[in-house]
Amino acid sequence: MGNSTGSTVDDLQAVELHLWYKKFMTECPSGQLTLHEFKQFFGLRGLDDEANAYIEQMFRTFDMNKDGYIDFLEYVAALSLVMRGKMEHKLRWYFKLYDVDGNGCIDRHELLNIIKAIRAINGTENQETSAEDFTNRVFDRIDINGDGELSLEEFVAGARSDEDFMEVMIKSLDLNHIVAMIHSRRRSVWDQPSPPVNT
Repeated sequence: MGNSTGSTVDDLQAVELHLWYKKFMTECPSGQLTLHEFKQFFGLRGLDDEANAYIEQMFRTFDMNKDGYIDFLEYVAALSLVMRGKMEHKLRWYFKLYDVDGNGCIDRHELLNIIKAIRAINGTENQETSAEDFTNRVFDRIDINGDGELSLEEFVAGARSDEDFMEVMIKSLDLNHIVAMIHSRRRSVWDQPSPPVNT
């Protein structure tokens, strides 16, 4: 009793995982991605200091076992979370990413540097609202207790209620170019003619 559609969801996920692995091993034959390779992998070159610091923080967040490398399992876990994870999990991960000093809260300086870095990476530095004004607006809206720091709870609740802030967070981990590359490779693999069958 075969599947009449020709492929199952599991088959598609297996193909996608295989393509992710192929991309990872092509870019990183050692199986361990260094910070330098991470920047190359995502096409992040010639960044200013703030954007560089943000990318380094992103690398440290992806490096779950803190060994200084991102292995394939860490890579898949990060991509899976960013692309398919539940919003609650994503928001917790964003919080960890934005909490640069790891003290359990995000202060204005941390958020301001992240906003500047995101704008630099996305090429959107010249926006109507300055990074400073945007940061102040976020704190005015979601720093409920007014202590100048965002707790995890304030961050999650605030992100859910502030569309502008949510959009910035989504753009901070925009992996669409990686996904597009993976999908274009998938199409090229699927579009290749099958070898002739000898009968």
